[in-house]
Amino acid sequence: MKKIEFSDFSKYRSELMGAAMLFVMLFHVYMPKSYMMYGVVRCGNIGVDMFLFLSGIGLWYSWTKQPSLKHFFWRRYIRIYPAWLIMAALYYIPNYLTVPGGGYSPNIGHLIANILINWSFWRIDDLTFWFIPSIMMLYTFAPAYMRLIERNPSYRWLVVVAMVWAVMVQYYPPVHRSVGHVEIFWSRIPIFLLGINCGQWVKEKRNMEGAALWGILILFILSFMMCIEFENHWRGKFPLFLERMVYIPCSITAMILLCRAYHYAPRWLLTFLSFIGGISLELYLIHVQFVLRYVKEYHLGYCLTALLMIVISIPLAWVLSKIVSGVIIMFKAQSSKFKA
Repeated sequence: MKKIEFSDFSKYRSELMGAAMLFVMLFHVYMPKSYMMYGVVRCGNIGVDMFLFLSGIGLWYSWTKQPSLKHFFWRRYIRIYPAWLIMAALYYIPNYLTVPGGGYSPNIGHLIANILINWSFWRIDDLTFWFIPSIMMLYTFAPAYMRLIERNPSYRWLVVVAMVWAVMVQYYPPVHRSVGHVEIFWSRIPIFLLGINCGQWVKEKRNMEGAALWGILILFILSFMMCIEFENHWRGKFPLFLERMVYIPCSITAMILLCRAYHYAPRWLLTFLSFIGGISLELYLIHVQFVLRYVKEYHLGYCLTALLMIVISIPLAWVLSKIVSGVIIMFKAQSSKFKA
């Protein structure tokens, strides 16, 4: 049996991100709990964990290639910030003007903070675009973690500390009162750190014996079954961080299995998934608040609503990516002229 190559995470990074984005988009479409596929669709939330794991791998590549804070932050934020500023302004300004009390922005100061850093997520757990402030915060502290594990590899075990912290956020009263409202952020830190830890294995092209695939398949089935059980029968009866801990093995094993499947997938499918992965940020910013919220008003059922959302969101996301690329090119050109 062919060996499991960790380098496949890098080889198929765009395709994996494309699949993760589609999982998240399907997850966001409402499906009645009575539907047979309800639990499976709800498991699409693991797309977030796939993104974080792959982001961690990418950060390790970038950092070890050029360990410069200036270069690191420029590369990370230039990818996110321009698109974020455009879409945040398009959402939070109308929200401020039309919703009684200013909506998520009770005053101009809050409005500016929301556009700049999505302040309402940290303040009141505004989940509208929660992934953006979360990933920017993770990027902020990632260099310190990568420096630490470069010098002392044993600190890779801090992943376990992050898992214990997620438990404390839920159950330890002083911590829960202080930061429990952003539990969705804390419980995603372990998978992000695991991605950074795995980055070295990917870069060194390590592998596992092919026979390990059976163990990976079993672990995926067990964790996937548990996630479905959580969604079908226990939703609302347990702290959410518990399921997110199960997302960790589920998402990693799912990606290993997807990489194996991609070896045999048709070229057109890989091209499509790679394209989706390339505009995944833009799709995330657009698909719920600017497409789904209008499509769902027609009550077309799950499948048609999901299809229309995806079909409409993709060209809009592509246009946004082109606008942002143009803005970045102009900015770089002006910076070069200024330096000259």
